[in-house]
Amino acid sequence: MLVTKFGRRGTLVKSTVLVFVAGGLMGLSRHIGVPEMIIIGRFITGIHSVLYNLMARRRKVFLSLAVEQDRDSSLPTEPTPLPGECVVQRVVDIVQDAGISLSVVPMFLGEIAPKNLRGFLGLVPSIFICIGVFIAQILGLHEVLGKEEHWPLFLSLVVVPTFVQLMLLPWFPESPRYLLIEKHNIHATLNALRWYRAKTNIQAEVEEMQKEQRSLSSVRTVSVYELLRDRTVRWQVISVMVINMGMQLSGIDAIWFYTNDIFENAGISVSQVQYTTVGTGAIEVIAGLIGCFTIERVGRRPLLIGGFSFMGMCCAGITLSLVLQAHVPFMHYVSVICVVGIIAGFCIGPAGVPFLMTGELFKQSHRPSAYIVGGALNWLSNFTVGFVFPFLQMSAGAFCYLVFFGICVGVAAYIYFVIPETKNKTFVEISQMFASRNNCELEGEQLPITENLGLRMKNRYGAMEKKGKDEMYMWSDEWMG
Repeated sequence: MLVTKFGRRGTLVKSTVLVFVAGGLMGLSRHIGVPEMIIIGRFITGIHSVLYNLMARRRKVFLSLAVEQDRDSSLPTEPTPLPGECVVQRVVDIVQDAGISLSVVPMFLGEIAPKNLRGFLGLVPSIFICIGVFIAQILGLHEVLGKEEHWPLFLSLVVVPTFVQLMLLPWFPESPRYLLIEKHNIHATLNALRWYRAKTNIQAEVEEMQKEQRSLSSVRTVSVYELLRDRTVRWQVISVMVINMGMQLSGIDAIWFYTNDIFENAGISVSQVQYTTVGTGAIEVIAGLIGCFTIERVGRRPLLIGGFSFMGMCCAGITLSLVLQAHVPFMHYVSVICVVGIIAGFCIGPAGVPFLMTGELFKQSHRPSAYIVGGALNWLSNFTVGFVFPFLQMSAGAFCYLVFFGICVGVAAYIYFVIPETKNKTFVEISQMFASRNNCELEGEQLPITENLGLRMKNRYGAMEKKGKDEMYMWSDEWMG
């Protein structure tokens, strides 16, 4: 409704003001003496996240880093959280993570990136999430902003990254693939591609987008129900379910929940645990950077298979160390090493690659619904681990981590046998690789890819005309006319 009344840019400007209001409320709550302003501030931030989900992909990216850093920084600094604030905070977290950070940002970057850089740019969001967590851990130290009187200031820091993004992102064009396939705006598509690609020849890329558009039975975005019933993408949907559920069921949440207890059992004093936690944050960043800079060389499959396999080995190692630590003193340190190994293995591949592959396995019409399915299962699995793990730990004791060992090995095996490598593949080529497994053929016109691709359009008689490089801009004017 707001987008219809004010337009996308107008809604963007008006909704972004909410972030500054929210940050101000949270920052002034201590000085005014009204702690309920924290709840209001976080509620306003949640409204802002919902508004962004009503806009196009580019405009949804604005608060991805800002709210994520706000979420991570707020948790360790509130000594006596209000019940209402806890509820609102979790609602905001789900809207932000599932709607923006973990869905829209990888989708947007995957659509604007050339295929040889799609993996690198697809892992950038997970890198900045790790950096946000690391910065929040540093600022949350008792010597910095971890004291009770400083936490309102800590929460108000959300306005800093928001301001930076607000100043920079309006200068970026919308996704060219979104403009061409969904909006049919060739003029804006060419302008966006020239902006993103600089001096690179864009004819081949536009031809690849047109080929994807012709392969679609409908340009209309399919619903989640239609996605689940579509036999032509059956194995893609199953793969998205497996990797997104495996990401959360791998045991990473259980490790994060009980990291402090494991460190204390290893002999680290309570006063030093916070510094050890900061160290694990640094390991997350380093491991994420390793995955980001190697994904275009080794591919997606090795990072996922290696990451899940290494996490499974470390889960088995934690079980062994917990069983033997009463008899073998150095097993306390083995448990710490295994915790660090699980975190590193997770950040190298399983932390970011599932969101990247969710976009790669589908074409334009199915991609948004695929992210909805993946994000919903991701959060459902997260909730399941948080709810079930305490009971599992009470009943199975040290052997509870063997459950995660089995899940990690199972997911790694599924990826090895089912999911093909998508490195340097177009979205149409990836769909063709799944076509035989789905026992179907792609709909629409199948055109060969040649070395000298030209832009094509239908003339007034319905025939296909090929436009060369010199006629490209004339073609855009004809299309708009």
